[in-house]
Amino acid sequence: MKKLNPPQIVVVSFLFAILIGATLLSMPLSSQSGERTSLIDSLFTATSATCVTGLIVRNTGAYFSWFGKLVILVLFQMGGLGIMTFSTLFAILLGRKLTIREDVVIQRTMIQNKLQNLATLIKYILLIAFGIELAGAACLALRWANITDWSIGRILINSVFHSVSAFCNAGFSLFPRSFSSFSADLYINLTVVSLIVIGGIGFVVILELPRFFKRKTFHRTSIQTKVVLTMTVSLILIGAAVFFFVEKNNTMLHLSVKEKVLASFFQSVAARTAGFNTVNIGKLAAPTLYFFIFLMFIGASPGSTGGGIKTCTFGVVLATAFSMLKNRDRVSMFKKVIPKSIVRNSMAILFLALGWIFVATFLLALTEYRNAIFSDNFFLRAFFEVVSAFGTVGLSTGITSTLSALGKIIIMCTMFIGRVGPLTLVMAIALQRERIGYAYPEEKIMIG
Repeated sequence: MKKLNPPQIVVVSFLFAILIGATLLSMPLSSQSGERTSLIDSLFTATSATCVTGLIVRNTGAYFSWFGKLVILVLFQMGGLGIMTFSTLFAILLGRKLTIREDVVIQRTMIQNKLQNLATLIKYILLIAFGIELAGAACLALRWANITDWSIGRILINSVFHSVSAFCNAGFSLFPRSFSSFSADLYINLTVVSLIVIGGIGFVVILELPRFFKRKTFHRTSIQTKVVLTMTVSLILIGAAVFFFVEKNNTMLHLSVKEKVLASFFQSVAARTAGFNTVNIGKLAAPTLYFFIFLMFIGASPGSTGGGIKTCTFGVVLATAFSMLKNRDRVSMFKKVIPKSIVRNSMAILFLALGWIFVATFLLALTEYRNAIFSDNFFLRAFFEVVSAFGTVGLSTGITSTLSALGKIIIMCTMFIGRVGPLTLVMAIALQRERIGYAYPEEKIMIG
């Protein structure tokens, strides 16, 4: 049998995890009532968890048992950190040396450029990830112990679940209205936002952060770190400003100025890929929904736990457009020339992503146009749902659970493509180069 190449291994790994998760979630043990969950709903939940999306067709906290919640947590933990990263960890723990083939798979999955010391890198990644999740859980537990009358067990479960969900940018919550009950709590808002941002900037950037903030070593910081941090800060500030001015007299009408500012920053961060909310997403104004679509489409950063086309891809696209306007032959960022292969890959990811979103929105509109809940702003709701799935965000205007079986399948495919599609495309292009011994003649064509 022909051996699978690294892109195929990544895809098969995610599919395998989804199928195992769906099987476990369909068992009576996974629901509070002891009933079997339908195949389509269990498959949808497993796909959403593995692809760290957060779109739900069943209330996570109320419907699933402790076992079902544990399965969901494990799925988005694996999906966030990368299934192949876990495979490498197990290999290291068993004392087995990594093969070159395994090195390539992990390297491509984490968007790394160096093959050396990869086992050490994976150890650092997991150590940092679990350390941050543990710290986040401790912060949430301490706060909830002071402001709620929950039992110790409930505090620990909620703290661990939401810390891992936030760091993995999964968007799953055990609360019926996500974090809406804590919209005015500065401590909880900052803790969750910090976890989302750290998980969304990528492990390579996390490892380089100490160097970035030191004057003596700033110039040696990789261009990826500079682009990621610049884009991340810019998108958060712009998103918060747009949300504040559009929603201050709408969904935030009855909030204080402090609560409005907190909600604006929380939703700006969460809209890029995390999927939590402190306001009712279904009541957002049309301009806000459109801008959130833009944020969800960009998503997190390369090598992170989030989805979307990624901040670096968007940054390269912007730099390419700027170079064209300046009539420059080369694309540069931070006084560095971007290789043509990166520019080509970025443009390919952009247009393939837009193409799939167009197709998926059309198909969803085709299957759901008779759905009563879609009657208000039909196209915008469908468009929002598709981009949320593609960006593995998990925000919804409230239509997910009402989708038909075909509608759920469309969203499942979109979540899967959004999680592994652009990444797989880059890997496929990088690993498969066409070799030809001839060249076709050039001829100009009118454009524009």
